Amino acid sequence: MPLKPLKKAVLPVAGLGTRFLPATKAMAKEMLPVVDKPLIQYAVEEARAAGIEQFCFITGRGKTAIVEHFDVAFELERTLEERNKAAELEALRAQTMTPGAIVTVRQQVPLGLGHAIWCARSFVGEDPFAILLPDDLMLCDVPCMQQLAEAYHETGGSVVAIEEVPRERVNRYGVLDIAEDKGRLVSVKGLVEKPPVEKAPSNLTIIGRYVLTPEVMGFLSRLEKGAGGEVQLTDSMAKLIGTQPFHGLRYQGRRYDCGDKAGFLEAQVAFALRRPDLAPAMRAILKAYA
Repeated sequence: MPLKPLKKAVLPVAGLGTRFLPATKAMAKEMLPVVDKPLIQYAVEEARAAGIEQFCFITGRGKTAIVEHFDVAFELERTLEERNKAAELEALRAQTMTPGAIVTVRQQVPLGLGHAIWCARSFVGEDPFAILLPDDLMLCDVPCMQQLAEAYHETGGSVVAIEEVPRERVNRYGVLDIAEDKGRLVSVKGLVEKPPVEKAPSNLTIIGRYVLTPEVMGFLSRLEKGAGGEVQLTDSMAKLIGTQPFHGLRYQGRRYDCGDKAGFLEAQVAFALRRPDLAPAMRAILKAYA
């Protein structure tokens, strides 16, 4: 039976962004800019590069600016046209989504990532779907979600992006219990959410990029609480193992944790250095502070 195409993505964006207060008091943390684009736009562009066409934003109070960012701004576009700002107009129009491409679902109570994903159950239906956490900003020659989509079409089942972390930090992540390590792809026999360092089955951890099958919703619907008293996505993913293929993908690229202030600042430097128009100035700035 041929695999269903990957056309849907869920983006959990209901978090309060408390680590970036007071900047996030009145602005969604996903709207924080890296150079000249907000975090949410990087995630959406990455998904679109993988062929994804439909998006579900799991939102909370005060998150309306996220949806408005992808809407048509008629007055602004008209002003740019009148002022012959062709490059700015092109950049603005490139982010606009087709009608019906975005839906939003409100997560009224913050009960964990698993609960946020479960809120998208009607959107997902019977289709495979991607999950992108905008806090994880990816810098890859081939977009990370495109790498995952290609792996999904190769293996079927579920695929998660993984990376190795120092052993002492495994208690911050979902950790893989490995059945077979094939280098790029790792066959998974178990998952543990934020295990104590001494009990972690490996130092291969899941980052904020997933391709999952709709069967995960059946397990999430139980709303069982796990680590931290929250509904953990990792716990429900673990229950898929044995019923379908489940793999970890060592993606090629670099992740910047933009939920952390230091990671956010590092991302500014890294993305500026990738821009021909900004790299010389950024190198001069860095040299001045060396």
